[in-house]
Amino acid sequence: MRVGRMLIAGVVSMIVGTILGVVTCGWLFNWVYSLEPTDIWKPMAGPPPIWFNVANLILGIILALVYALLYRGIPGKGIVKGLVFGLFVWLVGTLPGMLSTYTFMRVATTVVIYWTILGLVALLVEGIIIAAIYGNPEGGDENE
Repeated sequence: MRVGRMLIAGVVSMIVGTILGVVTCGWLFNWVYSLEPTDIWKPMAGPPPIWFNVANLILGIILALVYALLYRGIPGKGIVKGLVFGLFVWLVGTLPGMLSTYTFMRVATTVVIYWTILGLVALLVEGIIIAAIYGNPEGGDENE
């Protein structure tokens, strides 16, 4: 296992995920948070607390670790392997969570749809990043 590359992939994945979240949730699509009901959101005076970023860093590293552990079983080569990994994580992680959110929580349907799509895009991008940085742990050219 390439521990150094895995850690770098996790850090870069977290940074890109954070930028994607700031651009989408904080600016481009922030209007979805004004849809009723709005009394469910905690008031935010500024950026999220530092522990949120630390937790996202840990989750990015865990995502890269899971990729490394499952590497041989993920279909595809190169960035396709990253796309497949991102899609699988979305299917077993984000999708069930969003179904539960829609079913049991008082959140606007548009917000759930937005989070579901954003989760897919983010995980596909993060999967590509992790695959590109982690590479083939067995060495050699994956495209042979």
